[in-house]
Amino acid sequence: MAKKSKIQHNLKRIRLIEKYAEKRKELKAILADPETSDEDFYKAQRKLTKLPRNSSRIRARNRCSVTGRPRGYIRKFGLSRLTFRELANEGKIPGVTKSSW
Repeated sequence: MAKKSKIQHNLKRIRLIEKYAEKRKELKAILADPETSDEDFYKAQRKLTKLPRNSSRIRARNRCSVTGRPRGYIRKFGLSRLTFRELANEGKIPGVTKSSW
């Protein structure tokens, strides 16, 4: 089990990302547009740097929804490899069976 503080910190980041997503998207569109004047470009750039760092999508960490483990994350199931294996062996994940050939 991951530290509770790390899990909460990541949840706070996710909330910030959701809060500032639209604003970031608008500013990024201005920066990417080749028709933007230099003055508008620099204004948008300044506004983007004023936003909190944790509002960037890249700063959120994929964590296991059961244990909070950050490594060995299986995106399709939202679980770490260890939790996935335990639940799959117990038959608690529908459609997943142990392979044999």
